[in-house]
Amino acid sequence: MSDFSSSVKLKYVKLGYQYLINNFLTVLLIPVIATIVIELLRMGPEEILSVLNSLHFELLHILCSSFLIIFVSTVYFMSKPRTVYLVDYSCYKPPVTCRVPFSSFMEHSRLILKDNPKSVEFQMRILERSGLGEETCLPPAIHYIPPTPTMESARNEAQMVIFTAMEDLFKNTGLKPKDIDILIVNCSLFSPTPSLSAMIINKYKLRSNIKSYNLSGMGCSASLISVDVVRDLLQVHPNSNAVIISTEIITPNYYKGNERAMLLPNCLFRMGGAAILLSNRKSDRWRAKYKLCHLVRTHRGADDKSYNCVMEQEDKNGNVGINLSKDLMTIAGEALKSNITTIGPLVLPASEQLLFLSSLIGRKIFNPKWKPYIPDFKQAFEHFCIHAGGRAVIDELQKNLQLSGEHVEASRMTLHRFGNTSSSSLWYELSYIEAKGRMKRSDRVWQIAFGSGFKCNSAVWKCNRTIKTPTDGAWSDCIERYPVFIPEVVKL
Repeated sequence: MSDFSSSVKLKYVKLGYQYLINNFLTVLLIPVIATIVIELLRMGPEEILSVLNSLHFELLHILCSSFLIIFVSTVYFMSKPRTVYLVDYSCYKPPVTCRVPFSSFMEHSRLILKDNPKSVEFQMRILERSGLGEETCLPPAIHYIPPTPTMESARNEAQMVIFTAMEDLFKNTGLKPKDIDILIVNCSLFSPTPSLSAMIINKYKLRSNIKSYNLSGMGCSASLISVDVVRDLLQVHPNSNAVIISTEIITPNYYKGNERAMLLPNCLFRMGGAAILLSNRKSDRWRAKYKLCHLVRTHRGADDKSYNCVMEQEDKNGNVGINLSKDLMTIAGEALKSNITTIGPLVLPASEQLLFLSSLIGRKIFNPKWKPYIPDFKQAFEHFCIHAGGRAVIDELQKNLQLSGEHVEASRMTLHRFGNTSSSSLWYELSYIEAKGRMKRSDRVWQIAFGSGFKCNSAVWKCNRTIKTPTDGAWSDCIERYPVFIPEVVKL
């Protein structure tokens, strides 16, 4: 009972400390303002007027002061960065014909890798512990035995995913193709000629002066890189709409060899994509869902281990695949620390920054063995969208950031329902939070993604309005079933 009492007291001490530090200026100004008000009440109207008259304001002084105020205000508002709004977005929902239940996946693996039962067993163990569910999807070409990853089938997958997501975005926003000023497509591993951005321009007959970009090889964090590019473009192109297509085409990247490190992506990556509409138009302020507050990019490519930890390469038999290093989680943790160091001062309340600074100084000066203070990011954000790269990724970030199960629910459920959809997974997670009716006005969202290279990118969004629970979208047919319990191991 005494332990409980002391823990309760400590809790209230911490709350009091946070309130005092975060509202320090207010606490300081209240007695000053109160003193001024009491003094004015004591003086009376006639004495106040006599004090004002004694100041002897001249017309020239008033005009000069007014001009200075107007000039400074004009410079401030003209130099202020344009606000970037996230008007709306849509996530691709694959057809049921593309679903790959565990039994089908393992049957295909046994037939394709019949000469290597150890590789089949390895894939089964990975799938059992992956956190994926029975409704994830692979493109039609991968359903064949053996798979047929031709250029034509890859283009067909790209058209199916991208055009469906675009059509949903047009429907949700009322956007016309001719109204698109900027188009950015990010797809890491499929980069045909003509580009995917050119494919979209041809399909929808977009304007000839559209500014289009095609990003490849940027990994699972490419979606936030696209947002960063759009943010910069919208600063120099006023009154513009920008559309981002974020996807990964699975067809040409299915690994058919026996290397374990390269078989892992076969078990985790699945079909998916998202279309996002961003704008800097003031007229979109009222209908936009979110506004962009911060975006921080961290690149650790100068370090050889970081650069090589996610690598597309050939195995000894010439089969191309993605090799995932055993050091991946350690490298991701280091990249996250670098990213947090940058974004922390931008988003954390003063109380957390002061505690972190005190801990840092204490370790440097007094005792290096002191346990470092981990800032409480739950005070800065209401929602977290952690890249659904795999169960290990989510577990590691939940542990490092000291998050609850509810904070990582969107990431775990996205991995379970859709698998690792690469760069678009962040938008499925955001859609999950909305589908659950949890997104309220002024809520803050932190999106965190990792990518090859090695990169850790994060974006902070603020909700413009309370978002009504959508009746359609990627989660519409299954949101009532979620969250579901995901066991540590699913026996196959």
